[in-house]
Amino acid sequence: MFPGKPVSHSEAVAPMAAGARLEAMRRRVRVSRLAVWTVIAAGPIALGVTLTSTPTTVEAASSTKPTAAPTTTVAADPAGYAQLFLHTWLRSSTKDEASAQARHAQSMAPGVDLPETAAGAQPAPQVVTAVRTAQRAYGVWSVTVAVQYANASVLHYAVPVATDRTGASLTVTGAPGVVAGPARTEVPTSPYQVSVPEGDLSAAVGEFLAAYLTGAGEVDRYLAPGVKLLPVSPVPYRAVTVRQISAVEEAAAAVTVPADGTKARVLAQVEARGEDGRWPLAYEFTLAARSGRWEITALGTGAATAGGAR
Repeated sequence: MFPGKPVSHSEAVAPMAAGARLEAMRRRVRVSRLAVWTVIAAGPIALGVTLTSTPTTVEAASSTKPTAAPTTTVAADPAGYAQLFLHTWLRSSTKDEASAQARHAQSMAPGVDLPETAAGAQPAPQVVTAVRTAQRAYGVWSVTVAVQYANASVLHYAVPVATDRTGASLTVTGAPGVVAGPARTEVPTSPYQVSVPEGDLSAAVGEFLAAYLTGAGEVDRYLAPGVKLLPVSPVPYRAVTVRQISAVEEAAAAVTVPADGTKARVLAQVEARGEDGRWPLAYEFTLAARSGRWEITALGTGAATAGGAR
């Protein structure tokens, strides 16, 4: 029999402390069970109060259900709807209410009478175009539509249109009314006040337009790096002549090409000739100086894309 090993005071205390903690845990479990059974015996109301008063920490689980993207409702512009209705309505007649035109007009405007055309009346319209849209109230619109006839006369009609909240449903709410056309506004002062003489810039513009409109050469050689612009196809003209170039910046009129990065906005007035005659045209350009030459970075309002200075 081996002699017993002496036990230190700390070694003796550790099991006692562990036992005390275990006994305390057991007492808490027994008390909790007793409380639950007591509440159950007291009734469901007491149980609800107990559960509510007991502090509970719950970690919110991340939802795996995708969240729907928010939608934005944009007010509909009924110009096209009014234009289509008027085109159909003007070609309809009470004398032929069963025609496709008449049925279509009545489906777009329930309750609106059809016109009654007389023998030898003005022919059907050639061009019908919406020229102005005004919102009178939420979902209530008035669209002014211009109608041109074969004899070059033009009449303007105001067409009332209603839309739903989403803009998916539209209805013409009343008969069209003949109105005066939009007044002509004053022409704003042109920003192109600098006259550009013949030189590197005018040559670049003229040669580019020849390639762009007549197929004479490649357009890419006149464009800044990264700018992409396709020529007009099919080729519409045989020759293009630059009549005048005006600029916003004085740098465009310099005798020599300015420093790299210098920009110029210009307006080119040109004359294009083709099989069908002579046509006066105008083009706006933005050019930039690079390596002793002018390069085109933009044509008109964003026709040149995919890089380059704008």
